[in-house]
Amino acid sequence: MTAQNDSKVFSLLGHKPSLFVLFFTEMWERFSYYGMRALFVLFLTSEIVNGGWAWSNEDALKLYGWYTGLVYLTPILGGFIADKFMGYRKAVALGALFMTLGHAAMALETPVFLYAGLACLIIGNGLFKPNLTSIVSGLYDAHEEKKDGAYTIYYMGVNAGAFLGIMLCGYIGEKVSWSYGFGLAGIFMFLGMLQFWFGRSIFESVGLVPKEKLALDDIDDELEDHAEEVVDQIKVSSKVTKDRYIVVGILAFFTVFFWAAFEQAGGSMTIFANKYTNRILTGDSALIFKIVDTAITLIPLLIITWVLYKLFIQTFKKISLSNSILGCSFVIIWIIVLWKLNREFAADTTEVPASWFGILNSLFIISFAPMFSKLWESKYNPSAAVKFGLGLILLGFGFALLAFGSIAIPQGAETASVSMMWLILAYLFHTLGELFLSPVGLSYVSKLVPAKLIGVMFGVWYLAIFLGNWSAGQLGGMIDQITANYSLTTFFLIFTVVPIGAGGLMIALNPLLKKLMHGVR
Repeated sequence: MTAQNDSKVFSLLGHKPSLFVLFFTEMWERFSYYGMRALFVLFLTSEIVNGGWAWSNEDALKLYGWYTGLVYLTPILGGFIADKFMGYRKAVALGALFMTLGHAAMALETPVFLYAGLACLIIGNGLFKPNLTSIVSGLYDAHEEKKDGAYTIYYMGVNAGAFLGIMLCGYIGEKVSWSYGFGLAGIFMFLGMLQFWFGRSIFESVGLVPKEKLALDDIDDELEDHAEEVVDQIKVSSKVTKDRYIVVGILAFFTVFFWAAFEQAGGSMTIFANKYTNRILTGDSALIFKIVDTAITLIPLLIITWVLYKLFIQTFKKISLSNSILGCSFVIIWIIVLWKLNREFAADTTEVPASWFGILNSLFIISFAPMFSKLWESKYNPSAAVKFGLGLILLGFGFALLAFGSIAIPQGAETASVSMMWLILAYLFHTLGELFLSPVGLSYVSKLVPAKLIGVMFGVWYLAIFLGNWSAGQLGGMIDQITANYSLTTFFLIFTVVPIGAGGLMIALNPLLKKLMHGVR
């Protein structure tokens, strides 16, 4: 492909416009997922007088662990169904529909509908998650050198959705009504489904039903390049293929340790924010927080809106209905954001929502992802093992800060007023660790695995994340027991020592993994 053609194909911020359609699709799905997740444990553990169900921390976190785990287990089946029967596009759309129904069910706030809603969300994620990622992979199969950057930008969409979902669903759920918070998540999942389906023509011939895909092979030059690459991969010796599968297995194994600690964010760290953190602000402190909150709300939203504008310039004539739905979604977002900010400035005392701290991860991702994207495309791009190792070490250091900040909390204490700075710093280091590991993991799976099995192997990758998320719920549920018998510092030290140890071991394995990857960077 010539440089002139490259400039046409990669015409939006150095990437394909179709990548940004997927960016916004994933953004709305993550809006719904993280918006609901921000409320889930808080709703279950809140007192009945406050509209909650008064569950114990242990029971709430165990259910949280099963849910956040299973949404990553079902992609194994979802990837297989799409690869063999439905194609990626139809699987994504059907998954989005299931998730819309799931959020609607949870908004009814009854035990039957809670479990029915969770079931729909788990099934929907199975169809949605691996297959949208596979479309990204397919768009860049002929441009391997841009995959790391593409996945990092895509991951920015993940976190843009998480940022907006936690901020708005969390705020409305805690301040207005749990039902409204859960319902808002469903509304934007529905809009995301429509935006994706009416914009599907921009994905070239990637993600079609297998038979339709074969019929278009002779009219799409880029797909022909992809087909040649598949042939080349098939010719790779069985030993090389086996070695690369071993690398994927090792990376997946260490991913379990990462997510078991990282997913404390929606569980024990949310409980820490709710019960052990000073969230009541008055006077100058309240004013400063309002100003900072306004800035960190508006600046990322302005950046995302600017990306939306750039997408409209490139694609509005081609996918006008999709872009119109996307534009209306952002109008609704801006109305809710301005209402929220006005409501908070009118109040004399500020109580920071416990769910608010969850937006910090997304905020830091949005801030640092472009820098990491450029780094992975430069000569300073480290190997997979080094990236994974550093990610785990940074994660552990974040928990070390929480352990230190909790030293003054007495053994068995049920409440405290620790400074918010410890949580803020912890989220910063957790985010840096995530950027080293999570989006890069997806990219390495796509590079190491034969293209014809990419959907299934993404599902296997999510199996590791299932184990990590499930473990997070089981371990997080021990917070009351460990705090009563030892201390809250001891609890957080567990999540300090294990990731740092795993990270050091991963870096030590770097020479072996580079050999097993047989030239893949």
